[in-house]
Amino acid sequence: MTRFAAPIAEQIWDMKYRLKNGDGSPIDATVEDSWDRIADALAAVEDDPAEWAPRFRAALDDFRFLPAGRITAGAGTDRSVTLFNCFVMGTIPDTMAGIFDSLKEAALTMQQGGGIGYDFSTIRPRGAVVKGVAADASGPLSFMDVWDAMCRTIMSAGSRRGAMMATMRCDHPDIEDFITAKSDAARLRMFNMSVLVTDPFMEAVKADHAWDLVWEGAVVRTVKARDLWDKIMQSTYDYAEPGVIFIDRINAMNNLNYCETIAATNPCGEQPLPPYGACLLGSINLARLVRDAFEKGAAIDEGELDELVATAVRMMDNVVDASRFPLEAQAQEARAKRRIGLGVTGLADALLMVGLRYGSEEAARQTERWLHAIARAAYRASVQLAKEKGAFPLFDADGYLASGAMQQMDEDVRAEIAEHGIRNALLTSVAPTGTISLYAGNVSSGIEPVFAYSYTRKVLQKDGSRTEEEVVDYAVQMYREKFGEDADLPEYFVNAQTLAPMDHVRMQAAAQKWVDSSISKTINVPEDISFDDFKDVYMEAWDTGCKGCTTYRPNDVTGSVLSVDEDKKSEDKPEVLADANAGDVIYMTEPLERPTELEGATYKLKWPDSEHAIYITINDIVHGGQRRPFEVFINSKNMEHFAWTVALTRMISAVFRRGGDVSFVVEELKAVFDPRGGAWMRGRYVPSILAAIGGVIEKHMVAIGFLAGEGMGLKSDPQAEAVNMTPKKACSSCGSYDMRMIEGCMTCAACGYSKCG
Repeated sequence: MTRFAAPIAEQIWDMKYRLKNGDGSPIDATVEDSWDRIADALAAVEDDPAEWAPRFRAALDDFRFLPAGRITAGAGTDRSVTLFNCFVMGTIPDTMAGIFDSLKEAALTMQQGGGIGYDFSTIRPRGAVVKGVAADASGPLSFMDVWDAMCRTIMSAGSRRGAMMATMRCDHPDIEDFITAKSDAARLRMFNMSVLVTDPFMEAVKADHAWDLVWEGAVVRTVKARDLWDKIMQSTYDYAEPGVIFIDRINAMNNLNYCETIAATNPCGEQPLPPYGACLLGSINLARLVRDAFEKGAAIDEGELDELVATAVRMMDNVVDASRFPLEAQAQEARAKRRIGLGVTGLADALLMVGLRYGSEEAARQTERWLHAIARAAYRASVQLAKEKGAFPLFDADGYLASGAMQQMDEDVRAEIAEHGIRNALLTSVAPTGTISLYAGNVSSGIEPVFAYSYTRKVLQKDGSRTEEEVVDYAVQMYREKFGEDADLPEYFVNAQTLAPMDHVRMQAAAQKWVDSSISKTINVPEDISFDDFKDVYMEAWDTGCKGCTTYRPNDVTGSVLSVDEDKKSEDKPEVLADANAGDVIYMTEPLERPTELEGATYKLKWPDSEHAIYITINDIVHGGQRRPFEVFINSKNMEHFAWTVALTRMISAVFRRGGDVSFVVEELKAVFDPRGGAWMRGRYVPSILAAIGGVIEKHMVAIGFLAGEGMGLKSDPQAEAVNMTPKKACSSCGSYDMRMIEGCMTCAACGYSKCG
């Protein structure tokens, strides 16, 4: 017997969370061993570990409480990693030395596996005078390119992919460049980007007033607020970014507004954090708590929910003491406030199991009731911890209870806090749970709707063969087991493909009322939505009390969300499939046969300070219905380059001709650093000439549709001549054309890869 509800769940555990030796042999023999490891590690900070380890273990059992991935993978190991999911880094000083000190801190944090957020509003705008050096500033966008290169470098050296959030205030003089930066499909791909929108700006938008862009208290220029808002809307309509963060609302509602100011969030937006702020995440799996599913009296056991929440709060509070931190400033910040982010996953499945249509008014009311119950239980549990272990060090009763969030809290809870204090400054957040929701049996993710009832996943076996298996949503699987495989799904079974955008907003607003941090939520909109209707989604989010808004509309830069198989006859059971011929990983012992003629492209690469250019020719072959690179020729008149360019030509071509996923060639080349130094090429730092060649090869792979272009290699070489081809959008990990946007992260249905890790 296995504890896993689906094969994909066991595969996720084995790949991401199972503790193994350096040679890959398992230490955790079963998932129960993993649960024991986590429970023991978090109980170790208690005065009586033997008392609490079994309680923590019981909370983990049956995937009821799901600590976030870094806790699940790292707790109880000797790895030098942080158990915290996300950080906002320190305020970036407006000096060259300060900027690069901040870059170093970011690299050290990402090296230990933490996603980071930064507010780039503190860097002077492009063209501003730099005092003392008789020069003009290059602006925050140019430094964001440096951060982007750093993130790719850290990603190439580690097992987790980097994730960053960049924010900028709506009154910064470079805000328009920030808004449109990602219209370039090759730029800033390691960043999520959001505009910090203030209350006065929204009032100016509604009133169609002028809006000043300022620096150091002086007006640099004035624009119309509505025009700037429309520019934000047009960019996210066209390219899915930037998102919008209602920053004044966040600060007004913040329990800690008496001692901190927030200007950035973590990469997926669910954690607004102060400088050096850190947060750990965990989720209550609502789908596992429903009793008598699909029957008239189906409901969540409130007593079980209260007990589980209390145990989860204690476990997460212990993580603050058990975790390592990349920087001492982060450790001090975490211990001074003991912030945690307890959220939910499986909400949409739980609603289905009690007979409610996601997005309906009744579903929103039920969501609000469940989130209220969780918030109430979490705050009361934290008060009990304060009575036992003390309140968080910066607790001030008057300031704390005066915050916007605490103004709406139940009076009895407020009274308990006033009398005893509280252990954790903030307690609730709804994180993206894409991977842990798969690990828990493919329950619906976070507060998102069910994305698809089922889809097909290709699995590469150890012997090199591939199998295909159906991955079914948890609630759908339960319904089939209860009523039969051929039973029609009720009308209230809806998924993201059929949901109206305003239904998304309704659910986000209902959950936000009882979430003291924020919510990671993507509002999927159809490609043919009108621009006016699209703008209405954001205004509705503002009007209904949301703290931010992120949408996803299929577009030419990030591609379509998902393809649904049109051959399926049943409308109530659509199956989502990957393209049968796209992205297959092909392993073979003999090289592909070379046709007489091949199509290709030649690129000119001019390395700074080099007398002669390098010419890179890449020829392609069509195999299995997909165009792929087949051979490379690298030439230069500079004879110093002759030996290594010939060697590189032969080695790369040999790899290409063997087939399979050859994107690692780009990964390896981009990681090469010249100890003599790289070069700045139009505002971007390229660490070596080999890295630049890797960028050209990657650009070609993107152009022919072999790579999606996100998070891979150097993205593009600014000096190379581009080919004019329209790329398909494929997963950068397995090549499948089955990418979907979930909670702000492009996620592959075929292999589970997510750019946010």
